Amino acid sequence: MWIDFHHCLRFFFRIVAGLSILYSTLGLSSEVTTVSAAKAYSAPITNAERQLYWGDTHLHTTQSADAFILGSRLNREAAWRFARGETVETENGIPVRLRRPLDFLAVTDHAEYLGVFPRLEANDAALFDWALGREMADLMRKGKDLELAKLFSELIQSTEAAKRTPPALRQPIWNAVGASADKWYVPGQFTTLIGYEWTSMVSGDNLHRVVLFRDDATLTNRQLPYSAQDSTDPEDLWNHLAAYEAQTPGQVLAIAHNGNVSNGRMFSPVRENGAALDGDYARARSRWEPIYEVTQVKGDGETHPLLSPLDPFADFETWDDGNINLTAEKSPDMLPNEYARSALKQGLSHAQTLGANPFQFGMIGSSDLHTALTTTEEDNYFGKFVHDGPAPGRTQLKMAQQLQKVWRLVSSGLAAVWAEGNTREGVFDAMKRREVYATTGTRIRLRLFAGWSFDDDDLYAHDRATRGYAQGVPMGGQLPPSSTSESTPHLMISAARDPLGANLDRVQVVKGWIDADGQLQEQVYDVAFAGDRVADPETHLAPAIGNTVDVANATYANSIGAATLATVWRDPHFDPALPAFWYVRVLEIPTPRWTTYDAQRFNEPLTTGDSGVIQERAYSSPVWYTPK
Repeated sequence: MWIDFHHCLRFFFRIVAGLSILYSTLGLSSEVTTVSAAKAYSAPITNAERQLYWGDTHLHTTQSADAFILGSRLNREAAWRFARGETVETENGIPVRLRRPLDFLAVTDHAEYLGVFPRLEANDAALFDWALGREMADLMRKGKDLELAKLFSELIQSTEAAKRTPPALRQPIWNAVGASADKWYVPGQFTTLIGYEWTSMVSGDNLHRVVLFRDDATLTNRQLPYSAQDSTDPEDLWNHLAAYEAQTPGQVLAIAHNGNVSNGRMFSPVRENGAALDGDYARARSRWEPIYEVTQVKGDGETHPLLSPLDPFADFETWDDGNINLTAEKSPDMLPNEYARSALKQGLSHAQTLGANPFQFGMIGSSDLHTALTTTEEDNYFGKFVHDGPAPGRTQLKMAQQLQKVWRLVSSGLAAVWAEGNTREGVFDAMKRREVYATTGTRIRLRLFAGWSFDDDDLYAHDRATRGYAQGVPMGGQLPPSSTSESTPHLMISAARDPLGANLDRVQVVKGWIDADGQLQEQVYDVAFAGDRVADPETHLAPAIGNTVDVANATYANSIGAATLATVWRDPHFDPALPAFWYVRVLEIPTPRWTTYDAQRFNEPLTTGDSGVIQERAYSSPVWYTPK
């Protein structure tokens, strides 16, 4: 039943390899080429020649303690190989390979006890003098996995010196992380980013951040990873990152994720030290956290139906039961401080009172999978952990240390970047300037420019990107006030379906602003859509496109929808005196969810509450406008 995914892609990859050679010979780029933009052009790369690259900035291997305890034995080497398109073998002996390689990958194992558990299993002599290490090794030898998991969960926030990995062991483990990434880095073909995860959970509320470096191991080895055992306050993490940049010529950033399980902490108006937000905080957060992980395996974080009741697509892969460990229930007052759209609106308000916007972030997706395998497509979802991998009955399992069922997990997501080349510098710099976007695992091609004078001639020109950069700003940018009599922003948007996926349903613009009374507002506009539908003049939304999904057979037909959608959209309600932002959401037509593929393969019913249908999507980074 897994033949298509595991064994029948050799012919496809021969074609891919041939296309890569052809494209590199012609000096072109494509979704499958392994030749970088830097190699394809003899002249320096310009803004207009930025290429689209796909990756995952949040992946765990057996070097993460929780992944190890729950059965993962695939290491960093397997993660790099799999991401670049090679065949690897899973813990149960199944050979697996991606349909399409990734362009870049960050292996981001937890900083807390990083790399310790594989060494415990190997009886590393360096651990013999560590009392806690001997205790954990004894539990491991006796097969007491539940006790080991409980002990680990109790210790990861502990600041006691005896509970932390000995410094003499931490340095060589961290050196090995950088050495592995450097070994697999092939500039122009496959970019490996050195990173780790800072795993703060205050009272079980998720404040996790992924930390990514622009640099190689000669620089990253100079500073050990910052862990939640050092501090659970993100401001302390930012100070640590600032120290790295002060002490080295390197660069680093952090990516916040999973606000939907933070129980109102992720975008709270109150700092972890209890003080209110101030200008220094706002500038520091915007400086160190330029992008946000809006979608991943633990639910979608764009918005919530209670926050956006007029948005028919707001209730998408919603996780709102409580915090990450379900040790505290969710209350409605927490929601505004958990979701991206609400935070972006609050950022406008904070900017007026603090002089800086703490929530001026771009949006990416990534996986947070703990299997070393980035599998984010619905028909190849391999689970968050090894224990919930493909097998009969897995949708009825409970997630580790949580009460939610496995069927609630999401096969998501991917990070898309518009970069000068597939290099560490190119990918990192795209993230810093927020010229990035998120998808839920599909490879929708999306571009957005905002300006004051775009028209259809620009939209359909062969040099559209050149005009976009010359006359406006790309996604992630700040739109300056108009220097002419034109007073309406023009958004030039183009979207193309995933070549191996579903047609597009619609392109939407999501606008947030502060009205004349100081109230935060939002509006969703359908600005381009497939077929002959007409948008309602009051709601600005088009009717549903229909549904071709055959749930029983886990199939769908591209008989509806469009391969491409493009438009120049003019904001009909723009007031130049009011601050605002706009981002683009692109929806595919309905397709089978990963649980539907499981139901068909294993001849099982869907779980109650699971429709078995999903509308995959992409979220651009916003463009902001501030009055003079």
